[in-house]
Amino acid sequence: MEQQFERKLDLKLILSVVAAGLMSFTGVVVETALTVTFPTLMDQFGVDIATVQWITTGYLLMLAVTIPLSSFLKKRFPMKHLFLFAVAVFIVATVTCMVAPSFSILLLGRLLQGIGAGIALPLMFNIVLEQAPFDKMGFMMGIASLIAAIAPAVGPSFGGLVASTLGWRMIFAFLLPLLLVSLLLGIYAIRQSSETAHISFDRLGYLLLVVCFACFVFAINSASSEGWASARVVVLFLVCLATLFLFVRHEGVVEKPLIDLDVFRTSTFTFSVLYLILLQFICLGIGFLLPNYSQLVMGENALTAGCILLPGCIVGAVLNPFTGRMLDSHGAALPIMIGMTCAVISTALFAIFIPVASTAALTGIYVFFAVAQGFTVGNIMTNGLRSLPSELNADGNAVFSTFQQLAGAVGTSAVSTVVAAAQLSLPDDMVAGTRLGTSNAFIMLLVLSLVMALCACKAVLSKKLPR
Repeated sequence: MEQQFERKLDLKLILSVVAAGLMSFTGVVVETALTVTFPTLMDQFGVDIATVQWITTGYLLMLAVTIPLSSFLKKRFPMKHLFLFAVAVFIVATVTCMVAPSFSILLLGRLLQGIGAGIALPLMFNIVLEQAPFDKMGFMMGIASLIAAIAPAVGPSFGGLVASTLGWRMIFAFLLPLLLVSLLLGIYAIRQSSETAHISFDRLGYLLLVVCFACFVFAINSASSEGWASARVVVLFLVCLATLFLFVRHEGVVEKPLIDLDVFRTSTFTFSVLYLILLQFICLGIGFLLPNYSQLVMGENALTAGCILLPGCIVGAVLNPFTGRMLDSHGAALPIMIGMTCAVISTALFAIFIPVASTAALTGIYVFFAVAQGFTVGNIMTNGLRSLPSELNADGNAVFSTFQQLAGAVGTSAVSTVVAAAQLSLPDDMVAGTRLGTSNAFIMLLVLSLVMALCACKAVLSKKLPR
């Protein structure tokens, strides 16, 4: 079937990307929107902060264990069937969350949402990789990235407004019309462009990966409260590394691996993945630091603190399709190097001026950082995936999507630990402790941005496979 499918930029291709993108959009929106409702949920359901955080941690865990299945699912089942299953699960999950009579039912709904979003996110990029014309690949990857990238800008403001006026349950109610639109568009537009086959499922490989990711997520969640050197965190990380080692060895000998690790034999792909991991780490770290600093040090209210990120998120998201066209016209090096330069400069500005910057200045610097995201997120993925043989694209997409989710979790936890350590060193002055911790965290992010710059150079200068 793949030989007969004509790659063309038509309405059905755009609508199919939008359909899968709306699923991913709702997943991210509800994740970021719920963070502002934690105090309300704690009061209503009688749970503590460690328990209520599982609303986010559990969702992330299900994403992490579902996304690696995307390569197998794509080869085994038609795209439209996968999409319909994902939407159906997400709709059931959303209704479950909306009417949840207890915290356990709410958590169950969030876990189911993680499964639906974990199928939809890589499916969106697989549609682009299989069906978009090669000379429009950057533009379409930019469209897909725009849909996912604008959600973090909408989430906190949307969640705060709805929760304060209509109640937290209406956050889920407002998602249902979007999911219905996604369903109808998907039924009409999603097409099959490659053969499916009854391939065997690598059960042992998947079990090892589930244990690895579960230990990783539990360790990150525990580190934020117990510290990175606590016995529980150390043991969890050791188990994570051990199962990862066993997974890599197993995938090298099994006939039908869950994820073909040959993708890492291509240096362009490997350095592109490392770049995206570091960028996501820095992005989520900044996303935690700025609102926290604004409220605790600058005395701003929650709404003002949340809006620091809003202009930048919108600018970065809107840039994606345009910078994708730049890749199509001029190659990957130009937009990626521009974005990398903006990332290093903006992170340096944060590290230098955070002690004295105003709210307006922090907002402006973040817009500059968001420009870096707009130039590189979609393009670094395109650059890495185009360096692979076409038969490895689904595996490469699974790797990108999985590590992007995990890197964000590490970024938030790492910077929160740095801030908490400084606060503990100055127990009598929370403002001074937060200011010191935030400055230390931005120095750490600046160092990581320099490492990221090296990865960018390697990603665009490494020799690629012929397409």
